[in-house]
Amino acid sequence: MNIGIDIGIGADADADADAGTDSDIAIVGGGAAAVGLLDALAAEQDGTSAGSGTLTVFEPSPQLWRGRPYGPDLDSVLVNAPPAMMSIRNGDFGHYAAWLGERGADHIDVLLGQPLVPRALYGEYLVHTAEKAIAALGEQGWSVRVVVARVTGIVRRGARLVLRTHDAHEYGATQVALCTGGGAPPDLYGLTGNPGFTADPYPLADTLASVPAGDDVAVIGSGLTAVDVAVSLAARGHRGRITLLSRSGVLPRVWQRPVDRRPRQLTVERVSALREARGNVTLDDLVGLLRTELADAGEDFDALMAELLHIEAISPVQRLRRQIAAVDDPRIGRRVLQETAHTVGPHVWRLLPESDRVRLRRHLRTATSVASPMIPANAATLLRLLEAGQLTVAGGVQAIEPVHGGFRVRDEDGAHTAGTVVNAVNPQPQAISAAAEELVRSLADSGLATLHPSGGLNPADQHLHIVGDLTGGASFITSSIAGLAAQASRTAQALRAP
Repeated sequence: MNIGIDIGIGADADADADAGTDSDIAIVGGGAAAVGLLDALAAEQDGTSAGSGTLTVFEPSPQLWRGRPYGPDLDSVLVNAPPAMMSIRNGDFGHYAAWLGERGADHIDVLLGQPLVPRALYGEYLVHTAEKAIAALGEQGWSVRVVVARVTGIVRRGARLVLRTHDAHEYGATQVALCTGGGAPPDLYGLTGNPGFTADPYPLADTLASVPAGDDVAVIGSGLTAVDVAVSLAARGHRGRITLLSRSGVLPRVWQRPVDRRPRQLTVERVSALREARGNVTLDDLVGLLRTELADAGEDFDALMAELLHIEAISPVQRLRRQIAAVDDPRIGRRVLQETAHTVGPHVWRLLPESDRVRLRRHLRTATSVASPMIPANAATLLRLLEAGQLTVAGGVQAIEPVHGGFRVRDEDGAHTAGTVVNAVNPQPQAISAAAEELVRSLADSGLATLHPSGGLNPADQHLHIVGDLTGGASFITSSIAGLAAQASRTAQALRAP
């Protein structure tokens, strides 16, 4: 294996911008998306090695390969999907499970019947996969290095792209892949800087350590991050009341037990065939594929849609009980939508006419809940807290304001106070992280990329590629590991093409 670590102060760093080999690839970012890309690059194409060169990964964080979500944290912060959906190798649904091996037996979610490990342990899987990929690339003749520096700009200089780091060094490449990750949670109520307010909850091991055990805690949001906060507070023995605040007041759905059946109709291959045959793809085409998928399994599309789109006026406790009871439901409808939202969705979103994208955005909450449900173990903990009266899910939030010694919350139930407020609002899918803002401005200014009206970037140079939520005009569903793996596989093919 030929790998080096470069802290960006070597004497040859600047010369690298002008002197290169036939194929120099730069990967900006060293999290899960980069791991998927390295793994895909290491895979042989048609049984043969597709060339060699230098490969440079730029990552300033000490959490190399883990990214923000999978660094050290509380054991209560669990991976939020079954092993088949957490494989960073596209198409290999057993890759992560094989790595986990017998260790999975210590982390079985009883209701799901699957191992759901702490995210820090999953981070070890990412590290292992990256190191194996680097070793394989080295055997193929690639020279791999990691530069511990933040990329602040990219420009074209002749036939090469030149990356500039925060310490004013330059590195050249023939191809660049951006794997910069997502943005930070937005501060919707302008509370940053107020004592008792946590703007970004992760890692929860740090942020929850300062929360007094008897405080009433208001958690902004009712999605997966809010669930993590509530479950982790309970795991730490928190005694005060916990309120999840959102406009909808609706919790995510609950994962169902995986079944041994992959989609056969609603696939990237079928969608691509439709586009090739007719020149376009519409939402009605996708509905047709899903109807056929369900009909083949003896199920009804209209019944599935009625179930998903009709939210009854029942309490969160009743809704959660129903969801937990449906974990063993044998119908495949929701399972197909969960998988294809992340694997087919990013591919097809750009192909749809804008009118169809508008139709889908109207169902954002439902789509997100189906695509990214919560694990049954967390659902059971929430139900216990709800039944005990310690947890409340409140909708119709109007304002959260700092007052002396705490915060005043106004929602559909009136006004109440909290000693601590934790921001668990999920970032928008195409939000730009603070660390990447300077880089994004550089790309736009140099003409290598354009800002998309709905967020993110569109490459304007064929040698610039994006993996993850920075992709401009991408789906409103935040990328999952399965989605990152699918994107990484397609990007690897483009990078290794002649």
